[in-house]
Amino acid sequence: MYRASDQREHEEWLENLEAAADALNLESTARSRAADLFLSSMPEDEERSKRAVMAASLYVGALVSGQERSQRVVANAADVSRLTIQQRWKPMLENAGLDAPDW
Repeated sequence: MYRASDQREHEEWLENLEAAADALNLESTARSRAADLFLSSMPEDEERSKRAVMAASLYVGALVSGQERSQRVVANAADVSRLTIQQRWKPMLENAGLDAPDW
């Protein structure tokens, strides 16, 4: 969970998330879920980790809303490596109380 003030505090990162969501052509459901995941998973003191959390949030938001995108495509839109998403998406999904797909 996050506070309403977190949205104001991380406004720049949410704008980055929206720009990446635009590049991915995500619908509002995926964007909303990604923003919620991002704000709920935000690292407090590691600026470098915020981009990784943003990318994983986009991937998971798209996945759970039925707008799945590949890790590589999301990584390119968020300007991170595919490995960054690969390492973070499952723990983020599970921490949100969701089940990982069993492809």
